[in-house]
Amino acid sequence: MSKKILIIDDEFNISKLLAIPLKKMDFEIIDADDGLTGLELARTEAPDIIILDIMLPKLNGFKICRLLKFDEKYNNIPIVMLTAKSEEKDERLGLQMGADVYLTKPINLTVFTEEVRKLVG
Repeated sequence: MSKKILIIDDEFNISKLLAIPLKKMDFEIIDADDGLTGLELARTEAPDIIILDIMLPKLNGFKICRLLKFDEKYNNIPIVMLTAKSEEKDERLGLQMGADVYLTKPINLTVFTEEVRKLVG
């Protein structure tokens, strides 16, 4: 049975780029292009892992991460923040909000897939 991965990113090309190696890793891909839809899918689809952008329409990634990580029903879902925000203060905030891993764009797909593999076993 394949594991589910939720990609929340408003950049279509990023979602498609990430999907290529993830499908090879036998993930079922679910995606959302805004924060509210992403939060709703996280709660209804129970993904095994979430890839989360920060700068999203409707609800930003920091808030989504915090809402999920401070809810007992969802706090066990690993979250990889994947963002163009590369300043140390942003990374610190992402980790404080509960992100398991903080990666910056442009993404190194090898590093990305290694981090996903570590988080989902």
